[in-house]
Parts: sequence; structure tokens; C-alpha cells
Amino acid sequence: MLSKSFSFAACCGCFGYTTNPKHSEEVLSRSNYLDFLLDSEIEDDDGCSYKDNAASTSHVDEVEPRSRAKHSEDILRFRVNNGLICRQFVVKETNKIIRSEDENGNKMVNEYVRQYKIGSGSYAKVVLYRNSVDGKQYAIKAFHKSHLLKLRVAPSETAMNDVLCEVLIMKMLEHPNIVNLIEVIDDPTADQFYMVLEYVEGKCVCEGSGPPGAVGEDTARKYLRDIVSGLMYLHAHNIVHGDIKPDNLLITSTGAVKIGDFSVSQVFEDDNDELRRSPGTPVFTAPECCLGSRYGGKAADTWAVGVTLYCMVLGNYPFLGETLQDTYEKIVNNPLVLPNDMNPELKNLLQGLLCKDPKERMSLKDVAEHSWVTEKEGPIPQYWCWCKRNKHPTE
Repeated sequence: MLSKSFSFAACCGCFGYTTNPKHSEEVLSRSNYLDFLLDSEIEDDDGCSYKDNAASTSHVDEVEPRSRAKHSEDILRFRVNNGLICRQFVVKETNKIIRSEDENGNKMVNEYVRQYKIGSGSYAKVVLYRNSVDGKQYAIKAFHKSHLLKLRVAPSETAMNDVLCEVLIMKMLEHPNIVNLIEVIDDPTADQFYMVLEYVEGKCVCEGSGPPGAVGEDTARKYLRDIVSGLMYLHAHNIVHGDIKPDNLLITSTGAVKIGDFSVSQVFEDDNDELRRSPGTPVFTAPECCLGSRYGGKAADTWAVGVTLYCMVLGNYPFLGETLQDTYEKIVNNPLVLPNDMNPELKNLLQGLLCKDPKERMSLKDVAEHSWVTEKEGPIPQYWCWCKRNKHPTE
């Protein structure tokens, strides 16, 4: 029988298990420090990026008898067998890697033609490829299994467990506001491992018109509706994203938002979403996560939505200190400061999302029905699963 809750936090932006002396013993410059708070990652000799464990806490997950990947696999199997997952297509699984070149000398992996590197994620580089069969572009995360197996993320687990969890969780998901996993390429005779994802050719949600770094109130409202719709879907499936922030919220060519990067996501058997280790990015971290105690993952996701909305509207961060510890102290202790001339309904929404007490914090359901959110288009639909009928099973 499955235990009641499982933690699948990966090292990507999480508070890790070791302390990096470079960051812990010196005060970073303002610009370097901001980069560190937003996305601490380093690149290894193979070109794979992974998160620095500098932002570490003293508490560590207890050793679990089975791997997180195994827990995730059990939950996935249970949900499939009981009709709780309603994905319209199955993720393709390929166990053979063929390397070649096209007529122009571009490197190929199977039918995918390499275009150029588009970024780095946890443990991996992300490269744009074109499928030579359907002509479509895909974002492919490329990992080295040998590297993942060397990275210890828990006393009894390596980064490989976390990558497997990311794959297993993404196999559950199908929603218009979530990046889709298309194919997994894993050749048992090769060191490389690939995740083929749909390519979202667009900016993140904090790029656009309005004040520097902000997108304006109307655009922020539109983006927030998509973010909340996708996150409600995840929470309905007892999945905590763990790293909601503008960089992980991509805009499609049609203006829709898609939630990406599930490298620190965590899945639970039921509604008990209690966690100990804090994933995510420091400036988006909820107060309860800074205290080193147990906390609810869904409420922490909701706080991160509030910080993201604040960023979209005002172009900066609600709580940011000169040092990492100073930032944590401000998140926990400083009051939320909002402009006097802010739209009162928007101010009320931000105050509800950024309530320091998770028990009093606004729920996503309340956000979906809030007057500022519904002003133009009404309440956000609440879907248990995104299937053809787009209905909750109780309807």
C-alpha cells in the first residue's frame, strides 16, 4: 500500500543538501546576488547545467525506503488503472539513439535535426530541434546519465531519480496551459537521455509593454488566468509544481501561457501535500518554507503565483534583501507594500495571495472567482482533466 505523501523535489533551484562556500561566506554584489536569487545554476564540463546548492537549509528529507521515482511510478500506474488520467495521446518512448547528419551537415538525433541551444535547465541543456518528418520544432532537454548518477540530491538518491520523476509526472499531464511532453529517448547502451517537449516560441510573462519589467494590468490579468487554470489542474491531480516564476511561464504565438519546467515537481497520493524540503527559487519562496518546518506545497505554489503577479504588474519583487538570509527575513517579517494608487481590487488580490499565514492565504479557487480576475471574462473554468468534454467528473 502506498504511503500518504511523497516528496519529489529535485535540486533545480531547491535549497539542497550542501552549502557552497563561495556564496555562503561572502556578500555578493547587488547584480550578481540578484542573479543568484533568481536562478542559481552552474554548467559542467559537458555543457549540462544544474542548480547550485548554495541556497541550502539545515533540514533534510528523511531517507525513504524506496526511490521517489518508484513512488511516482506507483501513483501513475494507480491513476491510469483507475481512469484518473485522461490524456488523449501517449508519450512516445524510444529506446534507440541514432546519430547522423542531414544534407547540410547539421547534427541529428534520430529524426530530429539540431538547430541551436536555447537555454539550460536543471542538470540539462535545452536545444531546439526540427523534426525532419513532420517539420515541427521541438525543445529537447539533453542529459548525461553518468552525470546525473554522480549528483547526490539526498542521502540515498541521485539526480537521476529526480529526472525520472519529472518524466513520470509529465506523462500524467495534458492541459492547454501546460507544456506537453512528446517523447522520451532513452537508449540503454548510450549515456545520453532526451526529453522531447513541445516548443513554445515566445517570451516569459514578465516581458512586454508597461513599466520597465512589467506587462501592464490588462495583460497581467490575461496571463494570470492561464497560470491559475494550469495550476488548478495540477493541484486537482495532487501535483505541486514547486517553482512557479516568470521564467517557467512561457507565452505562445497566440498569447496563451504554458507552465513549464517540472524538474522540482512533487506528486502526492491524496490531498496531504505536506513537505519538508523547499523547492523553488528563493525570491518566490513562501514564508513558511523559509522557517525550516513542514509546509503545504499547494499553498507555497499559490504564494509564488502572488509574487509572479506582483512582478508582472510592478516590474520588481515584493521582498528582496542584500543577502540571502536578509531576503528570507523580509519574506517572513516585512509587510507587503503596494502603491497607494493601485487598483483597489488588484491590491486586494495581491494581499490575499501574499498573505504570510498559509491558512489565511487565498486559495486558487478564490483567485479564479475574484472580481479583478473575472472583470473581463468571468470566472476561470476549473477542470479536473482537459479532455474532449472539458468537464469536471461531478458535472
